[in-house]
Amino acid sequence: MFGFGILSALIALPLIGAVFVALIPGDSNASRSSARWAALITTLITFALSVYAYTLFNSTTAAFQLLEERSWFGSGLVYKLGVDGMSILFLLLTTFLMPFCILASWESISMRVKEYMIAFLVLECLLIGVFTALDTILFYLFFEGSLIPMFLIIGIWGGQRRVYASFKFFLYTLVGSLLMLLAVMAMYGVAGTTDITVLLKTAFPASMQKWLWLAFFASFAVKMPMWPVHTWLPDAHVEAPTAGSVILAGILLKMGGYGFVRFSLPMFPEASAYFAPLVFALSVIAIIYTSLVALVQTDMKKLIAYSSVAHMGFVTMGLFSMTEQGVQGAIFQMVSHGFVAGALFLCVGVVYDRLHTREIAAYGGIVERMPLYAVAFMILTMANVGLPGTSGFIGEFLTMMGTFQINSTVVLFAATGVIFSAAYALYLYRRVIFGVLEKASLRNLLDLSAREIALLAPLLGLTLYYGFHPGPILDGCAASVEALIRGYDAAISASHTASLALPIVH
Repeated sequence: MFGFGILSALIALPLIGAVFVALIPGDSNASRSSARWAALITTLITFALSVYAYTLFNSTTAAFQLLEERSWFGSGLVYKLGVDGMSILFLLLTTFLMPFCILASWESISMRVKEYMIAFLVLECLLIGVFTALDTILFYLFFEGSLIPMFLIIGIWGGQRRVYASFKFFLYTLVGSLLMLLAVMAMYGVAGTTDITVLLKTAFPASMQKWLWLAFFASFAVKMPMWPVHTWLPDAHVEAPTAGSVILAGILLKMGGYGFVRFSLPMFPEASAYFAPLVFALSVIAIIYTSLVALVQTDMKKLIAYSSVAHMGFVTMGLFSMTEQGVQGAIFQMVSHGFVAGALFLCVGVVYDRLHTREIAAYGGIVERMPLYAVAFMILTMANVGLPGTSGFIGEFLTMMGTFQINSTVVLFAATGVIFSAAYALYLYRRVIFGVLEKASLRNLLDLSAREIALLAPLLGLTLYYGFHPGPILDGCAASVEALIRGYDAAISASHTASLALPIVH
């Protein structure tokens, strides 16, 4: 058995930081400042350790690496951690975005600062666990556990309707996940283990696969979120504090997509092929419908939230095309969306901290007072549209190219979403940035501070860098994607051969 190693350390570090923050005495300005610094240093150390873990990772193989395994309660249950070319990317994205969440809350959060920092550190611990767990029960515990700190972040530090939004978020995601627990129990009954590496090699009966697939789909579709179970997301985004929106869009939505590539596609290939037309239909509806809904929004956060649903439609479309370009494009899109959507919510937070409103009508002409902000917002808007030269283009293009090989009609409809995204994104930018500076409340606005520049600059840099040089992400997951597709094709081919070999009964 392998002992505890670097992945366990990554999970433990945020918890250690949370305990340290909890031990800071009092609630004075000094103690609140100490809590902020302790949380920031913890997230930076965790990110540095994840980068070190990546240097130990060999991207040329599809095998799970950095493995840790210990017996856990017996009866086939194990504490097992490991990463492959897909999960390592989401691990890095998680640890990369967390320091930005702490910095984004530096001045805007002044109430219960210690508790706020503890909630984010616990959330980081659980998210890292989701992307490193190689046992289904362990994955389920981390997956469900992440709801609790996010529920508290929205419910305590959110807006006026925070209690409604937090309960809606919690109930939607919890109900879907309960079905996944039933599926995990059924899989254990067949395989006698919850070890993901063993389950990936287990051939579940075709009739059973469909029910298992639907159970997992109920959980992952809500988390993505897919249409029509997406309605919790705009409410959660609008009411969440800025950092909550960043982690919600940047990481929590990706848990659904990660679940599809870790469970649904490799473990239930026949069911995935059977239900692919359903997923394509829901993806197209999400892309078109939520883009049209985004066009009529008056709240900046809600508009960006609906755009996230549309972008996740490209992800599910690419994943279930089960082509190399489609799956790689979907993974790239998820990583890119983490940068772009996170930065867009930070941009909304910048002006909200100044005027305490997110209504689009409250702005206009602020390029005269905030030229640096206008440039940053423009780059991110273009990435959200999918302009060539930004990371937003690579993912959308690859998902459409991969899906085109399977179903050109789906891509024809999905491509209209690109047009709609240009409409709502440019509409938002024009209304907020351009026009005449008429409103008295806007005349004394200050441009980006040093802290805000430090927040946005790395995200802008990565958005442009990966737009011109997508190789590190695509090459990093290439071996794992190839193995996923090879296993999927082999299972479908074997199923087809077996059906042809069945005797004909007269």
